[in-house]
Amino acid sequence: MKFLLSCLLVVLALRVQGAELGAQVTDSKGGPVGDAVVSLVPLDAPAPPVAPAAKIEVAQENQEFMPYVTVIQAGTRVVFPNRDTVQHHVYSLSKPKKFELPLYNPGEKESVVFEIAGLVTIGCNIHDWMISHLLIVPTPWFAKSGAQGAVRVEAPAGRYRLELWHPRLAKLLTKEVVLVDGSAAQEAFTLTLKPDRRVRRTAPGKTTGY
Repeated sequence: MKFLLSCLLVVLALRVQGAELGAQVTDSKGGPVGDAVVSLVPLDAPAPPVAPAAKIEVAQENQEFMPYVTVIQAGTRVVFPNRDTVQHHVYSLSKPKKFELPLYNPGEKESVVFEIAGLVTIGCNIHDWMISHLLIVPTPWFAKSGAQGAVRVEAPAGRYRLELWHPRLAKLLTKEVVLVDGSAAQEAFTLTLKPDRRVRRTAPGKTTGY
């Protein structure tokens, strides 16, 4: 009996052997695009639920949110630590999760659980230039591009709906992909991005747009 059980476990392990998808994201001028999120939504079976204790941080540092773009699986708790020297009032009016964390002091932290997939834009009621994007996806298989525009996602073999999002992209890009055990698929995306309308500080008490 133990021998049969061991054989079954080996077979199951082989069946869930991982695959990999790599992507290169560039803009219309050929430059690399950072902060592009690639997620893989399974088409043939439900995505596994988020781990009960899953959490991630979006900090307040130097009167900015860090990081600017965060991606999580639905059901994840996000902790908002104030690592600044001033108070902050964090809030969002986005449909997937409207919330407000009234004024709290340096060294303190608050947290919120985000249960519904979608985009939540976060701001500070005191510092208008502070903004952060939280993309909530219904899958544990996702990644964000770095400064060189490269993304790598590991997932079990199978069919997926690949979704690509960026804060300056007019609409979500989607396509079906198939991942094969032990293989590495490769995709390339050229994005037409909207102008960056963020407001940035140039000096204490001053802001500028670009």
